[in-house]
Amino acid sequence: MELENKVALITGASSGIGAAAARLFAASGARVVLGARRQGELEAVAGDIRAAGGEAEVLAGDVADAAYAERLVALAQSRFGRLDVAFNNAGTLGAPGPLHLTRTEDWRTTMAVNLDSAFFGAKAQIPALLDSEGPSALIFTGSFVGYTIGLPGMAAYAAAKAGLVGLVQCLAVEHGEAGLRVNALLPGGTLTPMAGDDEDFHARVRGFHALKRMASPQEIAEAALFLASDRSSFVTGHAMLVDGGNSITKA
Repeated sequence: MELENKVALITGASSGIGAAAARLFAASGARVVLGARRQGELEAVAGDIRAAGGEAEVLAGDVADAAYAERLVALAQSRFGRLDVAFNNAGTLGAPGPLHLTRTEDWRTTMAVNLDSAFFGAKAQIPALLDSEGPSALIFTGSFVGYTIGLPGMAAYAAAKAGLVGLVQCLAVEHGEAGLRVNALLPGGTLTPMAGDDEDFHARVRGFHALKRMASPQEIAEAALFLASDRSSFVTGHAMLVDGGNSITKA
């Protein structure tokens, strides 16, 4: 199995891409520590994993809280003895709208959940990942927004997600010699709760993609598994588009 004997930490694991990754990583042999704000949904995902014979621990909290990032790592180490993979997947679209009408508190919230959380997560996770017995992987969920295209009303989200790419590049250089690979996963439009259920919106998003459809969370989780596993052993500092051809179409 791809992640046999590995310990993986996943944030945003209560739904969408994070929940799909949690189940997939566990099915691929990893023991997982799951983080998100919603305790009940986290327990449900962990229950599915345990029912399938896997091992999972959960800790609810806010990724924009530095102490929470530290507690997640401490849970991985106390329960499973180490940390080999960290998938920092939690994020938010924030409050959309023209930049000149954006409230300062909305800007700061979007930055805190999408970018500050990456700093807090990496700061807590890197020492544990460097202590891993073998190669380790640090992954962040970015976006095609702010990387290949801009979208009106999404300046804060785009700025935060673009910042992740710069963070990934610097961390990859800082820790490559030690065997820690650091990458960003950039999904296209994905059918998660964050995407809502407005069919007109979904139809417009489908049109952005060469494949003319949106991704399932499972499809994005499969890409995350690649970055977490030894199959990507020579991939680091990369912003990996999994965008259904969004970046090559102007539709």
